[in-house]
Amino acid sequence: MTSLPMELLLSRKSFNKLTAPAPTSEQMDVLFQSALRAPDHASLKPWRYRVYEGKSLEELGELFLRASLISEPKLSEFQCQKIKQKPLRAPMVVVASVLIKEHPKVPEIEQILSGGASVQNLLMAAHFSEIGAMWRTGGLAYNLHLAGLLGMEENEKITGFIYLGQEEGVKRPVKYLNKDEFVTRI
Repeated sequence: MTSLPMELLLSRKSFNKLTAPAPTSEQMDVLFQSALRAPDHASLKPWRYRVYEGKSLEELGELFLRASLISEPKLSEFQCQKIKQKPLRAPMVVVASVLIKEHPKVPEIEQILSGGASVQNLLMAAHFSEIGAMWRTGGLAYNLHLAGLLGMEENEKITGFIYLGQEEGVKRPVKYLNKDEFVTRI
């Protein structure tokens, strides 16, 4: 028999149809406090989050398009419109990043892993709070021009775009994986 927290953990699933309302400031405070509990070797605190909602989602779409056109100037009008609309898939988008710091005992990969753990904590807190969430990456997450347009430091890397809102439609049941395919006991 599993406990309620374990049942919640096992039922987490991304949901890509998200509608208004966006999470409240109070809910976001809890999500961010959860994100900041991630493992963090040497207490470097590499996590960074930028929150977009309302009109700023349209501004984010413009930045997505500008960065895309710098990388690929010959995008079609259809492609341009599709890129601009990406942030509008949810009432809130959080751009997650890690600020890589030079440290003799903590390599870059550990700081990126800490950033991933931080995002996972945020996703779990959203799930526990009945807030729909989707972690997306794609080419824009690795577009250095976008990082610059977002005002990121030279040693800061995007780890993803977290779309947040209310789940819309029927949520398909969680498909459990066979752990024996991934776990080897020695």
